[in-house]
Amino acid sequence: MDAQTRPLAALALLVRDGTVTEIGPGEVARFAGPGFIWLHVEGVGHGESMDVPDYVPMMAANALVASETRPRCDEVDDAALINLRGTAFDTMQDSDGLVSIRVWVEGSRVTSVSRHRLAALAKVEAAVRAGKITDGGDFVAALAQAISVQLDPQVADLGDELDDCEGMLDGGDIYQLRRKIAHIRSQAIVLRRFVAPDRDALGAMAQLEFDWISKEDRMHLREAADRFARMAEELEAVRERAALLHEQLTDLRAEMIDQRSLAIAIVAFIFLPLTFITGLLGMNVEGIPGSQEPWAFWGVVGFCVVIGVAVAAWFAWRHWLED
Repeated sequence: MDAQTRPLAALALLVRDGTVTEIGPGEVARFAGPGFIWLHVEGVGHGESMDVPDYVPMMAANALVASETRPRCDEVDDAALINLRGTAFDTMQDSDGLVSIRVWVEGSRVTSVSRHRLAALAKVEAAVRAGKITDGGDFVAALAQAISVQLDPQVADLGDELDDCEGMLDGGDIYQLRRKIAHIRSQAIVLRRFVAPDRDALGAMAQLEFDWISKEDRMHLREAADRFARMAEELEAVRERAALLHEQLTDLRAEMIDQRSLAIAIVAFIFLPLTFITGLLGMNVEGIPGSQEPWAFWGVVGFCVVIGVAVAAWFAWRHWLED
């Protein structure tokens, strides 16, 4: 089905006493414990609307269904609203390849919304179904770990691609290299635009003083934030290296043009006196020296050869023929 007409997909899981049960989305609002419940809605923004449950405050409800979001973390009473960006499960055209997930986190209930399918969400769902996630702190920690682990190889690939470009500087196609380096640089800029806020959002989440965020959860949040910080630094390095390579390619291109221009100028300079001589002797007037002599043609050819060799020797003496 086309992405623009894809209907909402809702998943609600209840974890209670080590047992995981899939329930209807309507039962989430009536949940009063004990246990942990997770509601995820996917596809919001594709011509579909979502009725946000009444237990979500208005400010958080508006953020859950907003069309454009940036990673952030806000504390609201005894709950938190956190937005993160991660790798998309499906390839999206005309997109930066990152998916936004908005999460309303309470101690025993989590509500998450996304417009596209998030690649890291499958790992989180598997952990919920296995009963490994029992509160909101566990959920956010698992989500942060999954997103950072999923995104890390993508950032590393950019560095590897740039290494390959550096190795092709001497013998590669300059114009193709320039396009490839420009693409890598644009990808690094786009990724860093969201990786750095992901780091800040997770760092802020780790600082919240909630009972349902355990010491282990804070450790996992900080670990994921550190991974995002390292990725941000690597993306900044990729951006700077790409800019430097682009300058080197520009210099190489200018040097190639200079060398070709010099070769053309040398050839033109050698033939300039020869053209003058042949033009002068080729005038259709009386009195041209040697016009009646049988050796005149070869004499002119020999004289032109001597002039050409003399000019070339002078160029060599001035070291103008060296690279």
